[in-house]
Amino acid sequence: MSAPATHFNEDARRVAPDTRHRGIIQTAMGKYEVVRDQRKLLFQDWQGARNLAARTKFEAVNHLDTHLAEFARNIEARGTKVHWASNAEQARNIILGILRDKQAKVIVKSKAMTSEEIHLNDAMEHAGYEVVESDLGEYIVQLRKEPPYHLVFPAMHLTRGEIKDLFQKKLNDAPSDDPEALTMVARRALRKKYLQADVGITGANFAIAETGIISITENEGNARLTAALPKTMITLVGIEKILPRLEDLALFLPMLAVMGTGQALTCYNTMYGGPRQPGEADGPEEYHVVLLDNQRTTLLADAEQRDALGCIRCGACLNVCPIFRNVGGHTYGTVYGGPIGSVITPHLRGLQQWKHLSYASSLCGACTETCPVKIDLHHHLLQNRRNASAPTTGKPSFLQKLAFKIFAPVANKPALWSLTTKLSRIGMKLRGLVNGSAIDPAQAWTKTRDLPPIAKQSFREWWKEQGK
Repeated sequence: MSAPATHFNEDARRVAPDTRHRGIIQTAMGKYEVVRDQRKLLFQDWQGARNLAARTKFEAVNHLDTHLAEFARNIEARGTKVHWASNAEQARNIILGILRDKQAKVIVKSKAMTSEEIHLNDAMEHAGYEVVESDLGEYIVQLRKEPPYHLVFPAMHLTRGEIKDLFQKKLNDAPSDDPEALTMVARRALRKKYLQADVGITGANFAIAETGIISITENEGNARLTAALPKTMITLVGIEKILPRLEDLALFLPMLAVMGTGQALTCYNTMYGGPRQPGEADGPEEYHVVLLDNQRTTLLADAEQRDALGCIRCGACLNVCPIFRNVGGHTYGTVYGGPIGSVITPHLRGLQQWKHLSYASSLCGACTETCPVKIDLHHHLLQNRRNASAPTTGKPSFLQKLAFKIFAPVANKPALWSLTTKLSRIGMKLRGLVNGSAIDPAQAWTKTRDLPPIAKQSFREWWKEQGK
């Protein structure tokens, strides 16, 4: 078993029985579901909107080379410096090089999952820079020295009381656990950093090929301050965030808001097309855009699963996933958790090391049903399982081979299958005598779930009885 798989199993066993944690997440998800469903009704045809979004992203991904070249050409025409990063190390080196050239000391960041993906903060802090997350949720988990819990809600797993205690300990300022009061505490601390920052780093929600602009959507205004106040701005964006046309935002901005946070539209939707132009009052003097591949083109080459690159990082599939709700975001061990993370992480970080994530699923299909761009998520999980066991990618373990060698002849012989079913019914009765004890053979399963009862009568037995 790989190290990531071992850590996943250990963390899942620890978190799944934690009813307090589960209660926090279920409460948050319940509130989200109510407002999400209300906002979906504002669309004249929600399924039609999904179909259009899926077609738009399909076209963007399948012509990625053309759209990327168009985007780079258009944004460079306004003075932006575009950098191409093949992998995480290259992206880190590009950004660290810019920081050295600018003799930076303080860096302020807005929310960027790509920076978490390449462990950018660790690299900058190791190089001696002070790095401050400006998104409130990201700032909270940074103070706790934790990765984000969720794509959209980084601090979802924490209560107001825990945040109050954290601010009291780290900032010596927490008058109450009132959300507004806690927000003001963070604001007072962060405003100083905006003024001190030499460089601002952002992520991006979309990159528009037609006009060469970066679109960032947020609720706090922190990304605008990150972009406007420091003299140098850097945007790190995955190459899959491309949209062909500016008019596509008319669909994708409200769709992202509805599925991400249950809003009709997020509070701040800003477009960045370059450094400060003559006559403009604010903005950076220098603007860099780093286009990150990091195995995305490998996924692009897989015609069967490339639609996963259409993900708009709304987090909707995490919100409906029963596995995510029970084991929590940190258990996945990767910035991209839940169903979408279980699909793309094996492509981004190695199939054999991360194949266990594709088994962390009930295959209920809720993720596919809710995905606004109609990514076939639960089937991709099955395809990852198949690919992980293929002779060209890896060999099954001895126990896996043994299990299937035993299962195959039983499943292929009706008489043997019938006998096994009858014996299983007897076994269920005997298990009732040892249920929950140390000698319970199903204890590993029943610690976190119920053992489904075996039917008292099989269909074959019922059919035979009807014939008589």
